[in-house]
Amino acid sequence: MSILVWIIFGALAGWIASSLMGSAGGLLWDIVLGIIGAGLGGLVMSLLGQSGVTGFNLYSIVVAVIGAIILIAISRAFRKSGHSA
Repeated sequence: MSILVWIIFGALAGWIASSLMGSAGGLLWDIVLGIIGAGLGGLVMSLLGQSGVTGFNLYSIVVAVIGAIILIAISRAFRKSGHSA
């Protein structure tokens, strides 16, 4: 996929994940979250024996959203553990 498509893909996946998780960070955060989430979701899916991101399609958006949700959850866990110490 081209860089522009990755940005659009990342923005869409990041926005969906942020909306589902009640996280707010703006457009740039959603783009970064979606792109990194696509990589993380692809890794998780490959560990489960499935394919990762395969292009700009519904399956790939779901994979990226799953990865972005995992990333948000990890981020929240680190923020909570940092405040308790």
